[in-house]
Amino acid sequence: MTEKAISGPVRTLLERGVVMPAPETVQVADEVVPERIAPGVVLHPGTRLSGDDLSIGPESVVGKEGPAVLDACQLGHNVSFKGGYARGAVFLDEASIGSGAHIRPGTILEEQASGAHTVGFKQTILLSYVTAGSLINFCDCLMAGGTSRKRHSEVGSSYIHFNFTAHGDKATPSLIGDVPRGVLLDQAPIFLGGQGGLVGPVRIEYGVVLAAGTIQRKDALEAGCLYSGTPMSAGGRAPRPYVQGRYGAVDRLIRNNLIYYGNIQALQAWYRRARMRLMRADPFREACRLGAIKQLDGVLKERLKRLQQLAEKLSDSVGSLKSDPAGADTDRIIRQQERFVEAWPSMRDQLKRALPDEPGAEMRDQFLAEWERTEGDDHVRAVRALTPDARAAATGWLQAIVDRAAALFPGD
Repeated sequence: MTEKAISGPVRTLLERGVVMPAPETVQVADEVVPERIAPGVVLHPGTRLSGDDLSIGPESVVGKEGPAVLDACQLGHNVSFKGGYARGAVFLDEASIGSGAHIRPGTILEEQASGAHTVGFKQTILLSYVTAGSLINFCDCLMAGGTSRKRHSEVGSSYIHFNFTAHGDKATPSLIGDVPRGVLLDQAPIFLGGQGGLVGPVRIEYGVVLAAGTIQRKDALEAGCLYSGTPMSAGGRAPRPYVQGRYGAVDRLIRNNLIYYGNIQALQAWYRRARMRLMRADPFREACRLGAIKQLDGVLKERLKRLQQLAEKLSDSVGSLKSDPAGADTDRIIRQQERFVEAWPSMRDQLKRALPDEPGAEMRDQFLAEWERTEGDDHVRAVRALTPDARAAATGWLQAIVDRAAALFPGD
């Protein structure tokens, strides 16, 4: 190993106590701030780091199973990123990802959440304990549920969240669990059986089990139930006419998008108000908190962009339906589509505004009064210690934020 084989930024990290078994194979971009990489972090051969806001916390290990690229990511304490590519993602304490990952902006893995090998995440938010298996494409969704690493929500291997329609739109985010209850880490786990899929946008209730090998196309809102969905091997219905760009009823689609948007706003409020107290004292956890707020901003912008595109497509759809009615239900479908197209400019403006005086402020303050008295710096432990009254207040506060967004389009 020669002096020239090791770049200046790599030498600086070595001097700071970062562990590199083969430093000549590690690449660190000039913009990386050395102080944002904790002493004792292990960077295995083939690691590449970039981004002026990159942050890697104590005891984290990068690239143990293969080459790893981290660009503008934030890692908390004891995070394991075993191999693959991640950009604009946040991994809180004890989160882990197997090799072969492909992770894009808007992704947040909370404490002890994990993905096995070869997962694809984009704008994917896994609350604490949620576990994703191998060979998964799980983009544009939020999942919660579970009370510990032994009792957690699970995404089975070879699972897909279908987030692109034949009409060419992505107004398809799915909510598996929710934020107002999910952040309190006391809900029944959700199980998405392997070799299956969700056709977004759908909502899944806590305690639901989706059988392996099935496609879930509708909401599953009965807690504690097994849904078998549509078997992937089934022949389905007989062929029927299909016109690209001609939508059907859209009320559920719009409502699910607004509920999802409200949940992202609620999670951002949680990071701003609740997580700040325990995370700001530690620079690596605080980097994760601020990174999560930034990524949630990106998710909100993406949802508005996709709804804008949907409104434009529905304008064309209405014209198509009027020129060539497609059945007895056509008038109702046209009314739904026209109602959204007409309401969208006002809805968009209201969604883009900052929360006015934050809905549920009284319940928020009731929760924060107890939260301020919690001890230590362990977020999971602090949440577990909350009293029933504080939990009810926290859920009420966050649900009020969700309800504000959902109420913007009441539908039929």
